[in-house]
Amino acid sequence: MLNGKKIVVVLPAYNAALTIERTYSEIPFDIVDDVVLVDDASKDNTSEIGTKLGIRNVIKHEKNKGYGGNQKTCYNTALSLNADIVIMLHPDYQYTPKLITAMASIIAYEVYPAVFGSRILGRGALRGGMPLYKYFFNRVLTLTQNILMGQKLSEYHTGYRAFSGEVLRTVNYQTCSDDFVFDNEMAAQVFYAGFEIAEVTCPTKYFEEASSINFSRSVTYGLGVLRTSFIYRLQKWGLGKFRIFTEKK
Repeated sequence: MLNGKKIVVVLPAYNAALTIERTYSEIPFDIVDDVVLVDDASKDNTSEIGTKLGIRNVIKHEKNKGYGGNQKTCYNTALSLNADIVIMLHPDYQYTPKLITAMASIIAYEVYPAVFGSRILGRGALRGGMPLYKYFFNRVLTLTQNILMGQKLSEYHTGYRAFSGEVLRTVNYQTCSDDFVFDNEMAAQVFYAGFEIAEVTCPTKYFEEASSINFSRSVTYGLGVLRTSFIYRLQKWGLGKFRIFTEKK
């Protein structure tokens, strides 16, 4: 715990058998109370390794539900454990678990209710091996999103995120896509609900075992991101009523 807040780390996993142990070993268990591993029908033994590592909450989807569908299970499970702070960490070791304490502290001490680990603040993205085309489109998409959504984030596309329990109980993330655009739709929901998002500088690593989507999937993702930003603006202007912005019942 940190400042009396229960902290749960969630690991949305797919074929992470080669990296999960390295990731898990660096989680700061002096403050983290619980870990949830959701194995999205991996073709390797990700869930078995998670169990051997001592992770108490290991869930394996019988059918692949997609990146967004995996996160829905992660957050639902964390909330069922009465988490006050939930940190999503990819188990592919692309993001360092050593930032968990910093991210959790921002929420625990009520500075901000949500925190993103940004690869763009500083020069960590290119140093860590982010492909140039991904870096370029990351910058273009982020600029467009900031204009349409009236925000000033350095990056919307990081997979390293922390939320207060209040945020997760407020936004209707179940209405978001089950695909990769889930992250952007959820960020739009957080802003639409009136919450602010802080950022911390985060180094990143690109290597063979780290998960990544190919160029064609990146294009599909980019189009989904643009759509999310446009419908956010239309919703704010009262010119539309979109499903992802409906209130939880």
